[in-house]
Amino acid sequence: MRLTFWAGFWTFMLDQISKYLVVHVLNLRERGEIDVLPPFLNFRMAWNQGINFGLLNTSRWILIALALAICVWVIVWMMREKHGRLAHIAAGLLLGGALGNVLDRILYGAVADFLNMACCGFENPFSFNIADIAVFAGAFGLIFFAGEKKTR
Repeated sequence: MRLTFWAGFWTFMLDQISKYLVVHVLNLRERGEIDVLPPFLNFRMAWNQGINFGLLNTSRWILIALALAICVWVIVWMMREKHGRLAHIAAGLLLGGALGNVLDRILYGAVADFLNMACCGFENPFSFNIADIAVFAGAFGLIFFAGEKKTR
């Protein structure tokens, strides 16, 4: 469980530091957009009140409760069964990302999304953040690695 904690802690910290720098230091909330490596990587401010891509736009408190319930379930699951290192890292990624977005909902009323990527003539209308990447990577990691039992 120690590995899960540290993976989650550093994921959470990276997410929150990146959001603070982009939203407050670079003042993206006022500027709206900053071209970083056009057209591949841009900062485009988006306040997401739903889940990914603005889906399930409902009460922020319902989404906070749902995210916290999932976090508790993942923690209990990781504690009850023996899992390998990669599963613990994946769980930490999922937990850190989910808690990063929960804190955004509490502080701002919505999730601060700012990363926007495009390629090859395709203009992407959606923005995301490091927490979103971690949640997806963690979920896929748990799908692929949770069945591997701890060796020792």
